[in-house]
Amino acid sequence: MLALKHYFAKRSVTVLMLDDLTADTLDKTVHSVAHGVIRLEELSPEYGAERRRLRVVKYRGRKFRGGYHDFNIKTGGIEVYPRLVSAEHKQPFARERLGSGIDGLDGLLGGGIERGSSCLVLGPAGTGKSLLSIYFASAAVARGERAALFVFDEELGLLFDRLLAMGLELGALIESERLIVKQIDAAELSPGEFTSSVRDCVEHSGVRTIVIDSLNGYQAAMPEEQFLLLHMHELLQFLNRRGANTFVTVAQHGLVGDMKAPVDVTYLADTVLLLRYFEALGRVRRAISVIKKRAGPHEKTIREYEIGSDGLKIGPPLTEFHGVLRGVPTFVGAGGGLMGERLE
Repeated sequence: MLALKHYFAKRSVTVLMLDDLTADTLDKTVHSVAHGVIRLEELSPEYGAERRRLRVVKYRGRKFRGGYHDFNIKTGGIEVYPRLVSAEHKQPFARERLGSGIDGLDGLLGGGIERGSSCLVLGPAGTGKSLLSIYFASAAVARGERAALFVFDEELGLLFDRLLAMGLELGALIESERLIVKQIDAAELSPGEFTSSVRDCVEHSGVRTIVIDSLNGYQAAMPEEQFLLLHMHELLQFLNRRGANTFVTVAQHGLVGDMKAPVDVTYLADTVLLLRYFEALGRVRRAISVIKKRAGPHEKTIREYEIGSDGLKIGPPLTEFHGVLRGVPTFVGAGGGLMGERLE
């Protein structure tokens, strides 16, 4: 092998050697002779398509991106998705405050969400996490910007029909090329390919608002929880440094009382919106509050909200109730009201 190396080097010939790793012993002698070594691996998850990844073991005289990188074999060749390093993508931008188009929601958020920040929307199933995030995407399109939705959980036809009944016509926004909507199958998509798809929207399509619905679906594409947190950290930091706004939804287990999320990413997000069910006057109602906001002041009240044919409406603060977040509040006022009703 060393003689072959000298022979081809004298003639300025590039040589590619393949090893199918069928030998019983792993002889690294050839590795020491070669200038570069790339290792390809195929993983077989318990469910879903096979996953392929590669790692550059060595490459003399060149700086290379270490670690594992997902790749796919597609018609026309191989498509590699280099591991994202957010520190390499910082660029200047104006940190303006952006609204959702809903006065009550913007009031809760102290005027809106700051550009280049991430927002986590937490709540049980059916509380309107997707709808709330899409309002921000719709507001971005109304400002003349581009937005992208990455939908893991809901079938797109059902999502479009449901939002159309509330006055949000996503089909028209897609036709205007201001909105990109992608249905994501977690069983068929590797985390690296998903990250590459988000990067492409920001870097090549000029998208400034990203909605990931939901993190539960994204988690299904990850083998272990700690890797999910590392992927999300790099992705959110990349989007923040490119001046994009990111909205991530997480469905919590349960409906009322003590609820838990499948993975805790609250420390990664700049803003955390908490949605809750609560019972009052024999009806199931919804409450919204801002738990955290790094980039400015926000209301510390808990407000009721409703979802109807005309969309989402935010009510006044629930100042005369205690225990709303537990799901069974206690009325302690002298005649306060709920949305559409008044207590005496």
